[in-house]
Amino acid sequence: MSRSVNHVASRARRKKILRLTRGYIGRNKNVWTVAKNRWEKGQNHAYVGRKLKKRDYRKLWIQRINAGTRLNGMTYSQFMGLIHKNNIALNRKTLADLAMNEPEVFAKIVESLKN
Repeated sequence: MSRSVNHVASRARRKKILRLTRGYIGRNKNVWTVAKNRWEKGQNHAYVGRKLKKRDYRKLWIQRINAGTRLNGMTYSQFMGLIHKNNIALNRKTLADLAMNEPEVFAKIVESLKN
């Protein structure tokens, strides 16, 4: 019996990857094996980048809260310790937004924690 090869499916698979690599430069978009490897590596970078983004935002929020608390005569660690001790349910994202955009409200929060 002759060998049966499904050219339609294999060509469709290759075209799909080549379509996904359309904006790449040189052989990264034309040559099947290079394009496939480049696309896989890009997917890896995207996955890692989504995790790094969360870290970066947390660092940014901490810096903003720290700057706001130091303007009001307290350190970040003291402030967060008092926040947790008093069961205040504001997360870092919200606190950073208050420290940046509503400094007078943030100052009132810090003063209430000092007392």
